[in-house]
Amino acid sequence: MANVVILGAGVAGHTAAAFLKKWLGRKHQIIVVSPKPDYNWLPSNIWVGLGRMPAQSVVVPLKPVYDKVGIVFKQAKATSLFPEGSAAMDGPHVEIEYTEAARSGQHEQVAYDFLINATGPKLRFEATEGLGPDHFTLSVCTADHATHAAHTFLENVEAMKRGESRRFVVGTGHGACTCQGAALEYVVNLESELRRHGVRDKAEVLYLSNEYELGDFGMGGAHIRKGGYITPTSIFTASLFAERGIDWVLQAHVEKIEQNQIFYTNLEGEKHTLNYDFAMLLPPFSGVGIKAVNARGEDISAKLFAPNGFMRVDADYSAKAYEDWRAEDWPKTYQSPVYPNIFAAGIAFAPPHAISQPHFTKDGLPIFATAPRTGMPSATIGKIIAESIRDKVRGVNHPLRTASMAKMGAACVASTGAGLTKGSAASMTVFPIVPDFETYPEYGRDLRFTMGEIGLAGHWTKLFLHYLFLYKAKLLPGWTFIPE
Repeated sequence: MANVVILGAGVAGHTAAAFLKKWLGRKHQIIVVSPKPDYNWLPSNIWVGLGRMPAQSVVVPLKPVYDKVGIVFKQAKATSLFPEGSAAMDGPHVEIEYTEAARSGQHEQVAYDFLINATGPKLRFEATEGLGPDHFTLSVCTADHATHAAHTFLENVEAMKRGESRRFVVGTGHGACTCQGAALEYVVNLESELRRHGVRDKAEVLYLSNEYELGDFGMGGAHIRKGGYITPTSIFTASLFAERGIDWVLQAHVEKIEQNQIFYTNLEGEKHTLNYDFAMLLPPFSGVGIKAVNARGEDISAKLFAPNGFMRVDADYSAKAYEDWRAEDWPKTYQSPVYPNIFAAGIAFAPPHAISQPHFTKDGLPIFATAPRTGMPSATIGKIIAESIRDKVRGVNHPLRTASMAKMGAACVASTGAGLTKGSAASMTVFPIVPDFETYPEYGRDLRFTMGEIGLAGHWTKLFLHYLFLYKAKLLPGWTFIPE
């Protein structure tokens, strides 16, 4: 019997666990370790964060789902990895610390034959003084964060109904942030909700980002084909903001936040202060901080993990100038180059380089959008890793499955306002995610499959996907027919 341990139960981890159990059956053990008891469909946190949905509409309790199909669930976090075994236990294993109330703080050694690191990111609010729900700003990174944001947003709406004015600032809270797409969704939905509540005239709405241009999204932006025209996402986004009366500040690194004040530096090195009444600023990400130890008890974390804590996989991590990177340098199998029975999926793998052009102040401070690895790519990567492990467990002599982000397309439906009759969303496809200028020298992408449209149909699509993917997360009948 093979033991497959999966660290994390987000999109990548949950997808890998579900397919492995389906393919390997009860002869082999699938163990999922996650510090949270629920699966959170993150794209809909945007709506929770404005009071359009309750938190329970975007989460699925994991244990009942896993009990139903025979997956072992441990509500815990991984603390140390022993890929060669240790004095305490022979063979590869991971040390976990339980987070569930009944066993909080207890440790356990969990053996594995194969391990998938799908832990996702650590939310590094501490990287910026005053950032985060425990301090002065809000977040939609978790369902609980989004609930708090909604409560604060609606309090501000009530104040505006009494005649008071408000400034809303939405964006990124550090110069090294990713997930600008989530910030964009939130700011345009916020503006839409202000109109719905009849208080738009009392509000100033501002988008604050580390992006060099609007619509960069950490992937160097894109050129989209629509109606015979080719439009860069910078213009697409600027047009949307201009239509909605949303102002923007770009190339910004937030240094400190105080009550009602944001202090930031721009790429020119200039210091600025921005007043606010409501601020939802996303944090930078890092790996969760798992320690790796060899059989001699030596710390080998630097061999398995990049300095940012994300796991090294089959990518080219050599030092190169940005202009020298190629699409081929991106990982394909997501297998550790040090231990072949370890893989990393989704946000947990270390990207070899930035997709967007890096920019620095004259003092060397980096201010640019870092590479995204969420959503559809995460699920696809989780599935192909599961296929590779399935083949190995079955003894099938088959090359590892591949899913390079430089060979993979992605579809995104970004909400720009909720409502069955007045909602809208931007529907976009991009191919490939990582630009390949050798294959597509003009734009880096195939414009036959890179396109975008905005309208009510997009909102209906996003709402349909919300229910569809929650259905899939519950592993209900026919879930395998729903694509990643």
